[in-house]
Amino acid sequence: MLSQNPIGIFDSGAGGLSVFKEIVISLPLENCVYYADTRNCPYGVKKQEEVIAFSENIVEFLLEKNVKLIVVACNTATGAAIDHLRKKYKINFVGMEPAVKPAAINTKTGNIGILATQGTFQSRLFRETSKKWAENRNIMIQVGEGLVELVEQGKHNSTEAEIILRKYIIPMLANNVDQLVLGCTHYSFFLPLIEKIVEGKAEIIDPAPAIARRVSDLLHSGDLLNPSSKKGKHTFYVNGDPSVFSALLPLIHAEASEIIPIK
Repeated sequence: MLSQNPIGIFDSGAGGLSVFKEIVISLPLENCVYYADTRNCPYGVKKQEEVIAFSENIVEFLLEKNVKLIVVACNTATGAAIDHLRKKYKINFVGMEPAVKPAAINTKTGNIGILATQGTFQSRLFRETSKKWAENRNIMIQVGEGLVELVEQGKHNSTEAEIILRKYIIPMLANNVDQLVLGCTHYSFFLPLIEKIVEGKAEIIDPAPAIARRVSDLLHSGDLLNPSSKKGKHTFYVNGDPSVFSALLPLIHAEASEIIPIK
């Protein structure tokens, strides 16, 4: 039965764990196969053609694991490759939509701050979403240079991380931003530091819960929910050093059925 097959999830590294966490909370009986492309991380500075190639290889891998749906848990990969993937493969994809819409709707000051990778800001998705929902809003964008690398190095709660985040966020607050969009799944690991810096002056928007709801909706509507009554099993494939990845799993209270290094 296709419904018993796992959900496929991939990211350039550990960032997608923030999405995985929300999926497990919403769908605790589902099995998941997660692919971390840590060897090629970060994606944000790569050319679109490279990201498409990386994404294709990962999708082929996940299809071999008989996944029933694929979550592109990476903003950069979504922006660069999801159109191509949807044309090439006959499987449902869920991508990271830029969370401009809720920010534009909820802002009181009309000022929105977005922290994301260079690749995300250059994507068609970001441009079109911004034009559609925030044409009459002041959008302050900031490339989060160096942030993905800090997460992959296990330095998400370091003094170095706080210094960089303050450099990026304080100018936004000074410009009366009251909505701060996290445009990269890696940035969820900085939430405690970001909340400390923001001090309640802006609402922080993490899109991961919305992605989990979309996955749940697709499984319900497609009659693809796992009929098992047992807690789901989760397998993580890592094509780089798995040690930091393993260290981050407890932060999202995840139990890995298996972490498999890929050479």
